[in-house]
Amino acid sequence: MWKTPWARWAAALGFALGGFFDGILLHQILQWHHLLSLVPGMDDLRLQVLWDGYFHALMYVIALAALAGLWRLHRRGAGAWGWPLVGAVLVGFGVWHIVDSVLSHWLLQIHRIRIDSDAPLLWELLWLALFGLLPLALGLRLRGKGGGTGLTSTAAMLVLAAVTSGAGAWALLPPAQTGFATVVFAPGAGPREVFAALDAVDARLVWSDRAMGVVVVAVPAERRWDFYRHGALLVSGAGVPAGCFNWSRG
Repeated sequence: MWKTPWARWAAALGFALGGFFDGILLHQILQWHHLLSLVPGMDDLRLQVLWDGYFHALMYVIALAALAGLWRLHRRGAGAWGWPLVGAVLVGFGVWHIVDSVLSHWLLQIHRIRIDSDAPLLWELLWLALFGLLPLALGLRLRGKGGGTGLTSTAAMLVLAAVTSGAGAWALLPPAQTGFATVVFAPGAGPREVFAALDAVDARLVWSDRAMGVVVVAVPAERRWDFYRHGALLVSGAGVPAGCFNWSRG
């Protein structure tokens, strides 16, 4: 089965969804780490956010390529849909977390699951079991099931496209709203530009790094998007993301 283009494209889509899941949950919502958190010389949070963006862009490319490949096979009437499709996607999802654990956490050591933990290996083993080995085992089990699930191949493609689009859209959303916002300014912005932006948006400074490239401000929720007109690279709906600032040396 895994020698067929259909299975490879389905697994590639699951791989991309695994990357979206990792980036959305760990980089943005929980903010436990960034892609290059432990890389020397990457102390600037603006660079960390930039590389997180490159990471999500790569997941977009893989997901779109996989959807295009599956759609071409669907047009030709090829591929086993239903449970085998779900199984192949789950295999790809699990493979992403296995590759990420082995390569990023242990070999390259560019980040850990939870950097501020006293037992990072425990978190990594738990994450690997829940989101790597378990989906992989379930996917391998489902691949042998028949394709009759009540869904047509067209419906299955639409569901896959909707899930992928939803994951990509979620990656663009900020965390839950609070009375604070974290603002990352574009490289080159200094204190003068930052204070000018604060005055323009009617925001109050709560915290900043040494270079004032990253600030936490008290700002009305309806005004925070205005920072994008005043040099902001990223505006988050949460203030003081402890998982990031606890380990940041900026």
